[in-house]
Amino acid sequence: MTQPPGPTAPVMPSAPPAAPGPLPPVPSALADPAAGPAPDGPARRGERGLWAEAAARTRAAAMTEPGRLRVIGAVLVVLVLACGAVTVWQVTARADAADAVLHSSQRLSADAAEIHRSLADANTTAASGFLAGGEEPRAAGERYDENIGTAAELITRAAASGEGSPAARSQLSVLGRGLPRYTGLVEAARANNRQGLPIGGAYLRYADQQMRTELLPAARTLYETETARYARDHEDATAWPWGALLLGAAALGTLGWAQRRHFLRTNRVFNRGLVAATGATVALLVWLAVAHGVAAAQLNDADESGARSQHVLNEALVAALEARGDEGMTLVARGGGAQYEETYQASMAALAGSGTGEDGLLGDALARADDAEGREPVSTARDQVARWRERHAEARELDNTGEYGDAVAKVIGPSDSTGEAFDAVDTALRDALAHERREFTDAARAGRGALTGLAVGAGILGLAGAAGVVAGMGRRLSEYR
Repeated sequence: MTQPPGPTAPVMPSAPPAAPGPLPPVPSALADPAAGPAPDGPARRGERGLWAEAAARTRAAAMTEPGRLRVIGAVLVVLVLACGAVTVWQVTARADAADAVLHSSQRLSADAAEIHRSLADANTTAASGFLAGGEEPRAAGERYDENIGTAAELITRAAASGEGSPAARSQLSVLGRGLPRYTGLVEAARANNRQGLPIGGAYLRYADQQMRTELLPAARTLYETETARYARDHEDATAWPWGALLLGAAALGTLGWAQRRHFLRTNRVFNRGLVAATGATVALLVWLAVAHGVAAAQLNDADESGARSQHVLNEALVAALEARGDEGMTLVARGGGAQYEETYQASMAALAGSGTGEDGLLGDALARADDAEGREPVSTARDQVARWRERHAEARELDNTGEYGDAVAKVIGPSDSTGEAFDAVDTALRDALAHERREFTDAARAGRGALTGLAVGAGILGLAGAAGVVAGMGRRLSEYR
């Protein structure tokens, strides 16, 4: 029997429904549209995929013959251009250093030496003029004034040029302050000597002391500073451009390997573009090696036969001037000049050694002279130094026996005197110095001239070599199109 229709009885579930769980996280791009994709989101993964795909395509292309040719061509272009650029840089630096040797540092060194000589000569002349008594010989006064004027002019010019180092400017400042004080003391000594006052000798001794303890040491330091600067410029000018040479050798080696590779793969002997690049690189290296070799040889010759000879002759001339000043001050001191006699003997020993002239500064200068024109004046100076020593011994004997007037005449007299011998030494050494200056200038100018045009030529050859590589590799690549 069927049940009558009616509401169906509810069916109880077997288990209660589960509570709703947490919602999945909202992607950051949806939460904040301006934030962009998540770091590890699909966009970033896609970007990495693009890069990986591009790298893979590049590697695959490089493994093909056209790809290899492009890589080889790029390496060759970089090497050839680098060789040309480094050559331009290094040659320009050496040309600038050679210019400094010729026109700047050597000139400043020569000016510093002239300051030193002028001051020593002025001090010597002041002592000789004082010995003549109240009426100083006109020639002595003119020579003193000329030396002081030369020193003052060179000091002012060197200070105004601004070319020197801080150490050089410091010494120039000492000279600029001290020279007026020295000349003031000398003028006081002259004025008192004209009046026959003994205090004139004291003023001259004070002036001589200032010259020896302040001015001459400053002038010597200035000379040594500028000479060291010249030596650095000379070293920079003669240093071999190893960077350019090594890059050129690397470019040539790579060009040779590339052409051999092409020959083995195509059985073609020449690639015109690469042959042209090789020729340009060879021309660059040969020009660089020959030009720099000639320049270095000439600059070294200028240093050996010019600058170093000048240094020795400068030292010899200053030693002669200082010895002459000591000789005069020995008599000015009137019995109290033992220290001047000692320094005279030391200066003469430095000048001519034992007296034979085979050693000392004159012996060194004679050994460095490389032609008859340079040796002749040095030989004359050596002979006159021997005569000077003999006459000085006679003058000292006269002074020691109380014959002061005869001793003075033996020192400053017009003939058969130490002054006559000194003048001959001074003239001979100045002649030798002028000869060595000319030799230095000629050799240094030839050295600088050897580098003329090399920097411009290196740039042109570097560009021509790179163009040859591009043309040669382009020719090979066209075969694969």
